Amino acid sequence: MPTDPALPQLRVLPDAEAAVIAAATAIADGIRSAIDARGVAHWVTTGGSAAAPMYRALGSPPLRDRIDWQRVHVWWGDDRFVPADHPASNVQPLEQILLATGGDEGQVGTLNADAGAHGLGVVIDADHLHPIRVSEAIARGTGPEGAAAAYIDELSTLVPKGADGLPVFDVLVLGVGGDGHLLSVFPGSAVWDRPELVVGVPAPSHIEPHIVRVTIHPRLIGAAREVIVVTTGASKAESLAKAWAGAGEREIPVRVARIPTATWFLDEAAAAELPRD
Repeated sequence: MPTDPALPQLRVLPDAEAAVIAAATAIADGIRSAIDARGVAHWVTTGGSAAAPMYRALGSPPLRDRIDWQRVHVWWGDDRFVPADHPASNVQPLEQILLATGGDEGQVGTLNADAGAHGLGVVIDADHLHPIRVSEAIARGTGPEGAAAAYIDELSTLVPKGADGLPVFDVLVLGVGGDGHLLSVFPGSAVWDRPELVVGVPAPSHIEPHIVRVTIHPRLIGAAREVIVVTTGASKAESLAKAWAGAGEREIPVRVARIPTATWFLDEAAAAELPRD
């Protein structure tokens, strides 16, 4: 693990399962610490390949039982511009795996108080779930920028702000794409030059799925109290090595998470090209 206080903590686990479980444990600990300190936790979750196993771990004992889930607000760092019930939506894995009950079509979840008492999954109040309101934007015809504007209003109202006026999330979780992107901020993205906290993103042509996105701005990463980066697989090794070695944020966006408030959870395959000192 790095000893330089300017660097994130780096945890390399033997395989993908171990990396995701370690990350889920850190998420649970961060959420619980926020609740203990401030009575509430604002957690930004992610999509991608790590989401499903992460939710299985969080929705099962012992991690499930460490948290008062009624005090948790869930946010999404980005989403595809598709309805919440679409297979490409980042909302679906949480709804189908973490929550103790499913929701009505187009909704995040309709929960009952006894659902998670004995089985798997957790109970979170519906008004504590804050997906990017893509379905509403589609229905109103306001497009991805309409969804972005609505999300800015929601997070600016509910998430506490720091001294710089930026919303401060307690735990912000990030996956990493094979090209080094995080959130929906791709190499060379124009998002860096946008002043808004949430923006629409054109469909990427170089990586699937080729779907328009909505993403929070990467400057919110540095404002979060705790950042957790979780990614696995050999396809990520080159980009991670470039980020660690000093490639610019616009070239390899995950570089923005190379900060002391972050912990990176990688498997051996993803970490294969990192320096071993």
